[in-house]
Amino acid sequence: MNPGNPYELGLDKNPANYVALSPLSFLARSAQVYPHATALIYGERRQDWDTTYRRCRRLAGALAARGIGHGDTVAVMLPNVPAMFEAHFGVPMCGAVLNTLNTRLDAEAIAFMLDHGQARVLIADREFAPVLHKALSMLGERRPLVVQVDDDEAPPAAPLGELEYEQLLAEGSEDYAWQLPRDEWDAISLNYTSGTTGNPKGVVTHHRGAYLNAANNMIAWTLPHHPVYLWTLPMFHCNGWCFPWTMALVAGTSVCLRRVDPAVIFPLIREHRVSHMCGAPIVYGMLINAPAELRAGIGHKVAGLIAGAAPPLAVIEGCEAAGIELTHVYGLTEVYGPAAVCAKQPQWEGLPLDERARLNGRQGVPYPLQEAIAVLDPKTGQPVPADGQTIGEVCFRGNVVMKGYLKNPGATAEAFEGGWFHTGDLAVVHGDGYVKITDRSKDIIISGGENISSIEVEDALHRHPAVLAAAVVAQPDPKWGEVPCAFVELKPGAQVGEAELIEFCRGMLARFKVPKKIVFGEVPKTSTGKIQKFVLRDRARSSSAIE
Repeated sequence: MNPGNPYELGLDKNPANYVALSPLSFLARSAQVYPHATALIYGERRQDWDTTYRRCRRLAGALAARGIGHGDTVAVMLPNVPAMFEAHFGVPMCGAVLNTLNTRLDAEAIAFMLDHGQARVLIADREFAPVLHKALSMLGERRPLVVQVDDDEAPPAAPLGELEYEQLLAEGSEDYAWQLPRDEWDAISLNYTSGTTGNPKGVVTHHRGAYLNAANNMIAWTLPHHPVYLWTLPMFHCNGWCFPWTMALVAGTSVCLRRVDPAVIFPLIREHRVSHMCGAPIVYGMLINAPAELRAGIGHKVAGLIAGAAPPLAVIEGCEAAGIELTHVYGLTEVYGPAAVCAKQPQWEGLPLDERARLNGRQGVPYPLQEAIAVLDPKTGQPVPADGQTIGEVCFRGNVVMKGYLKNPGATAEAFEGGWFHTGDLAVVHGDGYVKITDRSKDIIISGGENISSIEVEDALHRHPAVLAAAVVAQPDPKWGEVPCAFVELKPGAQVGEAELIEFCRGMLARFKVPKKIVFGEVPKTSTGKIQKFVLRDRARSSSAIE
């Protein structure tokens, strides 16, 4: 500091001019300004912002009374129900860190996450009792307090927890004196990402980033006040792309949904005049391929964010016909969900559909409050030329980037090498500055918005006694975007059928990770024995080669 700088002397931070950024403040404001506006809709349930704020304070107070506080982990395994929305506020209000668990994972993965994150409390829906009972049995004395969420719309299941969610809330006070975080850099959430090798990595995000990306969603999507948002995107996925906090910012109405089903979605859109929704290409594919009569009576437009693989022309065309206006976003768990957007240019509107699809299918430019997205040469660390041809790695920099990986300094240092967060995705930059992904350097398969490690699937295949070599790549799929396609070379004299091998994998993998197609034959390799995955990707893209 320059000792003679008059702008520094005596002009320090104080409670009047500096407050830690946290999305929790959005909830308090909406409850004060719009107390009777509807915050949550679920079945026959209607809950306003005042009630939501009081319930979140009860949750925070109840957790605090049980000794949960700063730096403790509270895990939740819930569908998109009101309790999941409330957890995004009630858990961090007592200083704890929210760990949302993927409801599609197997018991082994769940057990690892609960143990690695040192969860002290688990709030879970009874629907997931079978997998959770198995996961909890693996923890022994490290088992967290289990709180069961009952739901009349849930399928029958065995009891799960020591107490029910509403009983927990009754232990807390709606006047609980919560406070903003001590530091906006404090952790707000823990999300596990599969990566390509080894155990999942725990992505730690902070209050500042959650605040900024919640605002990013509003700015980039030009969200109005009081939108009606349908929860087709899982809240466990990157904290629902920060949209629980965004909805508090704009005092929107969240229409909760246990599962994605067009027969349920269209009536909800019609009844509540849903204005916005998010999801992977599969969600929109399901909607546009649903019977036309389900869409009858819907006369208003719906805005949709779409992420994952670039939306196919058929999806964009189908959504336009169904009254859904798509905006393509791109991101990862490490950047709080979407951190780049294919910002639409006015001159694109008059272009033919196929050209609009090409332009809108790019990953685009940084979110307004993300400092930068760049495509860097892996060797030099310098930006590649904007020629649409030179390939580099997609990297992010800014306030909407994770703190790092929990208990994994090596992976954190590698991810932040050179002062950028390295995504592992390969891309080019077009002349207008828009980024377009061309491949994934770590061979991650994105299926229905979920990441699948090809190495994890290959490991399962290699466990079969008849398998000599296996390689897994992404195969385009009209429903899921991508699905795992396995190329398998059998040991001499060994025999196994496709159905048998797929069933074998089901015993070790979550259902969505199981190969959808297996092609038998010699796996192409280099002279040093390395599998030539680029050859297999070309084969997988050619339906005639694998049907």
